[in-house]
Amino acid sequence: MEIFALQHQLNVYRRSIRRPWVRLADRLVWAWLSCGWARWREVLVFVQPATVLAWQSTRFREHWARLSRRAPGRPGIPTELRELIRDISAANPCWGSPRILGELRKLGIAVAKSTVEKYRVRPRRPASPA
Repeated sequence: MEIFALQHQLNVYRRSIRRPWVRLADRLVWAWLSCGWARWREVLVFVQPATVLAWQSTRFREHWARLSRRAPGRPGIPTELRELIRDISAANPCWGSPRILGELRKLGIAVAKSTVEKYRVRPRRPASPA
């Protein structure tokens, strides 16, 4: 393990110009070495051991943040409900959003008034005379 670690550090120095340029693969190698080898801190030269531990905690935090991330925004309205709102409003052009909302609640469907306003069919207004 020690020879592998020293060769890896030497390769990092060879591809770097002034200071060590550490790639994601290098970070993964050192995270793996720190988990499975007790003497990894004695061999590490190109970065401090605290840096490797910081890489591990950052990867752990990002991993769980990615897993717990949800899609942004409100949950979608089912297509059947959108079509029902459009059908009711088309069949009853004199009804406004509160009346359609009341009818939906009688059917046991709980939606917001803004949802009904968004999906109801708007009556066409005649063009204004010029």
